[in-house]
Amino acid sequence: MKLHNISFNNLRRRKAKMAFLTTGLVVGIATIVTLVTLTKSMSGDIERKMDEFGANILITPQQNGLAMNYGGISLGGVTFDQQELLESDLERLDTIKNRQNISAVAPKVLGGVQVAGRQVLLIGVNFDKELKIKQWWKLFGEAPKAAHELMLGSEAARVLNIMTGDPLEIKGERFTVTAILDQTGSQDDSLVFAQLGVAQQLLNKQGLVNLVEVAALCSGCPIGEMVLQIAEKLPGAKVSAIQQVVEGRLKALDQFRRFSYAMAGVVVFIGSLIVFVTMMGSVNERTTEIGVFRAIGFRKSHIMRIILLEAAVVGLLAGFLGYWAGMAGAKLALPFMSDGNQVQLVWDGLVAFGSLGLSLSLAILASLYPALHASKMDPTEALRAL
Repeated sequence: MKLHNISFNNLRRRKAKMAFLTTGLVVGIATIVTLVTLTKSMSGDIERKMDEFGANILITPQQNGLAMNYGGISLGGVTFDQQELLESDLERLDTIKNRQNISAVAPKVLGGVQVAGRQVLLIGVNFDKELKIKQWWKLFGEAPKAAHELMLGSEAARVLNIMTGDPLEIKGERFTVTAILDQTGSQDDSLVFAQLGVAQQLLNKQGLVNLVEVAALCSGCPIGEMVLQIAEKLPGAKVSAIQQVVEGRLKALDQFRRFSYAMAGVVVFIGSLIVFVTMMGSVNERTTEIGVFRAIGFRKSHIMRIILLEAAVVGLLAGFLGYWAGMAGAKLALPFMSDGNQVQLVWDGLVAFGSLGLSLSLAILASLYPALHASKMDPTEALRAL
């Protein structure tokens, strides 16, 4: 009789124990696949959101003694020798080595203007890029699209007694307020937002910008190197990274991954114990059978191959079933973890082959000692039980 036939027949005769062993491995592999798949799916979504969630590199002119502030960052006053950045110079950002890591570049021009008898801070922005960087903004109305359309911060709208659809005059030009920014708790609440080109004309700063926000946050992005690369391309500018934001977000993402992998490690340990205990119990129950095999000439290697082949069959079956069960679990859990967002489930072939390999390795390694123990049984002691 061939060794593999003995192994298969033994699996069929001990269906209950093998089903228990297979189920234990399936649960372990499914849990690991679910955690890894959720980690990959959520990490991709988190990285995408963080890429567009706020600026983490600031570009400002090299100057001191600035009088106006924006978000706690000094931007510039109204002095005649004030230095500013040329908007055309920003094209050099497309030539840096890590240009593929730049998600958005949002230039701004600022200056004080008179509106309805009050001095306010006018800021010119590119609304498409600004809304991409500041996704937490909530607008009442439609973001400005035409040249003579404005958006007001909540505090500016309250002080000026303006609502969406109302007209507003700035330096003799008539504008329409199309959106009110919901309260943010920042200086954005007190600003009047206009299209970048229009604001440059109103402030007599054609082709100039006071501040550039760059969103370049992604997992593994070399923010420090990017700052040096941008500074090299813009020698007349001060380039700085918001290190706390960068390190904090990347650390949160890393902790999310570490937690998932730690849980997977615990599951692997528990699964190996289940295999070890079950296989050890199976060996002890088959003392007589193994003694007969040894008595009729089976070598120690033959006994080990029988036990390990049984474990391999169980491992492959558990790996296959565990992978599909894990993917099904990840698909069911993803909508609850994604906060209602449409996050795509990641189908990774490496996870599929990894689950089969892990299940097979786990079953064989955990069965090595029981197989070795069975091969060392004394046939004369085993036959005494007959």
